[in-house]
Amino acid sequence: MADVVERTPAERHIYPRTVRFADVDSQGHVNNVRFLDYLEDARFGMFSIDPYVAGDEPFKGLVVTRHEIDYRRPLGFRAEPVRVETWVTEIRPVRFTLRYEIRDDDTVYVTAMSVIAAYDVERAAPRRLTESELTYLKRYQV
Repeated sequence: MADVVERTPAERHIYPRTVRFADVDSQGHVNNVRFLDYLEDARFGMFSIDPYVAGDEPFKGLVVTRHEIDYRRPLGFRAEPVRVETWVTEIRPVRFTLRYEIRDDDTVYVTAMSVIAAYDVERAAPRRLTESELTYLKRYQV
C-alpha cells in the first residue's frame, strides 16, 4: 500500500491519500461520494494500522452513526497526495466525534465530522469504550 500513516506533534492524525484515477468523475474532479472513502481510509489508518504498527491492539467494533461533510473546493486528479487530517473533539463512554480536513498546504477541499460508536459485534449492541481506547483517543483530542 503506497499510503503511509503518520502522526504529527500537534496530535492530528495525518493520512496521506493518493488521488486515484477512479476517484475522478466526468467533470474532472473527485466525486463527492469518494471523499467518504478518503475519510474511511484515514479512520482505518488511525484505528487499525497505527495501533497494529505500534504493537497495540487495533480498535474493534466501531460503527459510524453520523457523517457531515462540507465541500469547500474541487479537487482534481494530481500526482501528489492530499492529507486527511483527523482529530477528536468529543469523547463519551460509548461514542466519540471526529473532525477532518482533506487538504494540502494551500487549500482545504473538504471539512467533515463523524460520530463513531463502540459496538460489540457478538452481542450486536453498543458497548463502552475500553480504558486503552479512551487513552488512545485522548492523544488526539482538541
